[in-house]
Formats: sequence, C-alpha cells, structure tokens
Amino acid sequence: MRHIAILLLLAVFCSCGQQPKEAMVETEVPVKYDMYVPSEMANLMNEMYNFKAELKQDILSGTMPTEFPNHFLKIHSAELSDFKDRTEAFEAMSKAFIEAEQRLYDSTSTQSLETRFNATVNLCISCHNMGCTGPIPRIQKLLIN
Repeated sequence: MRHIAILLLLAVFCSCGQQPKEAMVETEVPVKYDMYVPSEMANLMNEMYNFKAELKQDILSGTMPTEFPNHFLKIHSAELSDFKDRTEAFEAMSKAFIEAEQRLYDSTSTQSLETRFNATVNLCISCHNMGCTGPIPRIQKLLIN
C-alpha cells in the first residue's frame, strides 16, 4: 500500500512539469492582420480638420488668422485612397477650397471672418457629399453658428 502511494506521488510530481499536448501544438501559418493605413490624402484631411478646429477657436476668441497654411496645397497632389479617383469634380472642389481658404486670410475682405471661415467648411461638406460622406457630421461641427 505504501509503495502504491509513493508511486502515485511520483507520477503526480513528474506530470506537473508537462503541458497537455493540445497546448503545445503551434500553428504552422502565422496569423497576419490587415491594418488600415490611411492614404496621404486622408492624413492631409485630418491635418486640415485639426487646423480648422484650432482656427475656429482662434476666430471665436477674436484672433485674426495671419498666414495661409501652404501645406493645404498638397490637396492637388496627395495620394488618394486605393478606391478613390481624382475626378474633375474633385479637382474643381479642391481648387475652390484653396481659393476660399486664401480669402480667409485676406484682411481687406468685406465679408466677416466667420462667413469666410464657414465658406471653407461648407466647401469641404459639398465635396464630401459627392463621394466620401462619412466625415460630414464631423466636418459640420467646424461651422461657426
């Protein structure tokens, strides 16, 4: 009886260091995840949004914008997402946006700063209505009421 108990204890101690066979099985094919990588245009538009959000706060606090953000000109050349094409409508809208954005920095304009700012935001919304509608609710938050 005593020998059986010792054998059982030895069996338990010896088996503690072993893992079950199913836990030791490794997959032969590594799992690969597709991660979203934003296009150059998506990154530019996010930069524009952040810039415009800060500019909105500056305008509301009475600060006049002083220098046109030249990196906005990349809108004409930034690489689009794979599923998008640079259409004539997009080119026309991006040209109109840049012109409106430049008027925002014109201190001789007879329009109010808020009106000029909202014109740039409304051009973003109009362009996004032609295709990529997802960001519109976010863009609308930029409007100065």
